[in-house]
Amino acid sequence: MIFTGSGVALVTPFNGNTVNYTQLQSLIEWHIKAGTQSLIILGTTGEGVTLSSAEKKEVFTQAVRFAKRRIKIIANTGSNDTAASIELSQYAQKIGVDGLLLVCPYYNKPSQRGLIAHFSAIADAVEIPCILYNVPGRTSVNLSAESCLTLAKHPNIVGVKEASHDLVQIEAILKQAPKDFAVYSGNDDQNEAILALGGHGVISVTGNLIPERLAKFCTAHAKGNALEAKAMHEGMMPLHQVLFIESNPVPVKAALTMMGHPVGSVRLPLVELEPLNAIKLRTVLIQQGLVTEDA
Repeated sequence: MIFTGSGVALVTPFNGNTVNYTQLQSLIEWHIKAGTQSLIILGTTGEGVTLSSAEKKEVFTQAVRFAKRRIKIIANTGSNDTAASIELSQYAQKIGVDGLLLVCPYYNKPSQRGLIAHFSAIADAVEIPCILYNVPGRTSVNLSAESCLTLAKHPNIVGVKEASHDLVQIEAILKQAPKDFAVYSGNDDQNEAILALGGHGVISVTGNLIPERLAKFCTAHAKGNALEAKAMHEGMMPLHQVLFIESNPVPVKAALTMMGHPVGSVRLPLVELEPLNAIKLRTVLIQQGLVTEDA
């Protein structure tokens, strides 16, 4: 497995409309010290769909340079264009990422046969581990358990980030997949449930704010301390919920800014958090001890 435990879908910090590489390095250092096992670069939370190809390549390159092999760097190179995904995946492999995240093609709405062909073509074109990303709420297509299990036979496809919210589907994958095929929770509100079913880790949004707590939660589960892990999960639940008060990553970037991390705004077509939602977010951050009332 490319990693187990705590993975974080990292935000992309901006300074105006350009990537803030000084802050990107600072975030990566924070996660290394906090015990995060893996960082997913330019996923949904990283606003990868609004970066140009040249920007994506530079972000991947700098993330690898900053990490210095101290943490796994997984590049989201998936898209709804198979040829473009292959080209970006090969570039990411060349500059030294540890693995790839491949989202289901969005907008095209391919069949299950099309999904299998798409992912197989990308995995055939590289020699590094690939993690599938099933998030039907954003792509309008669900990678079925059967299709996932078919793809799990590919030597370069080593796991799936499951964000379907379908625990029956996720359990079916866990029961039938090869032992070395990892299943990661892709929805923070289901982290405890998926790990309890036998999941191997999480790819989290909330981990952008509380990487130490998320890593400790994953460690507690791995050690078999189920009651401790459940209590930790319940303690984090207000954060898990409020970070989706609007489309991700609008709330998490607002939260990081409130916490003193200058990650900048989101890119259009996303816009800043509604004022009333900003108040709700700030209230939860205060309750969680992440900001002070007078900050």
